[in-house]
Amino acid sequence: MLFRRRKPADFGERVRTLLWPRRSFWRSAQYFAKRVLRLTATPHAIAAGVAAGVFVSFLPFLGLHFLLAGVFAWIMAGNLIASAFGTAIGNPLTFPLIWAATYKTGCMILGYGKAGEADPLHLGHKLGHLDFAQLWDPLLKPMTVGGIPLGMAFAIGFYLLTRWSVAAFRKQRQNRLLERAKRRAEAQPVGAAAGG
Repeated sequence: MLFRRRKPADFGERVRTLLWPRRSFWRSAQYFAKRVLRLTATPHAIAAGVAAGVFVSFLPFLGLHFLLAGVFAWIMAGNLIASAFGTAIGNPLTFPLIWAATYKTGCMILGYGKAGEADPLHLGHKLGHLDFAQLWDPLLKPMTVGGIPLGMAFAIGFYLLTRWSVAAFRKQRQNRLLERAKRRAEAQPVGAAAGG
């Protein structure tokens, strides 16, 4: 393979790269943005897919984000690949902020007391015994209720930004291609064009 590493990355290096990219987070974000802009679909389909992924990232159902994003993208006639890219908004750096915001918003909407005022959850014990019913009311329900309005607000913002970006990128690319064709036509000798 042409661009394979000489020394394959071990497990520790792969985990480190997953949590902290080798170059920078900005470069990774630029990579994702360029991949989204170059998708072959309508601007609405790409933007709807990204919006579906962003919305799902605000829900507390880890492990189901790709599947749920794909379902929402399909419902909105969005691009499935763009929905997978949209879920990248939820990552190890942003999840603590997202979860705290959705939990507090959900507690406010549901009329629970101040967030964090309830008895401790003993999360490790409940997860160890798979007590989903006991996790739903004090934790997952407020996060889901709070995640819906926050997710929708961010999804609308990302939809508008993505749709505008895709349309601008395609217009700029079309102008570049027209300019290149015009230069080629001007560079071609007159006799060759008439005799060809």
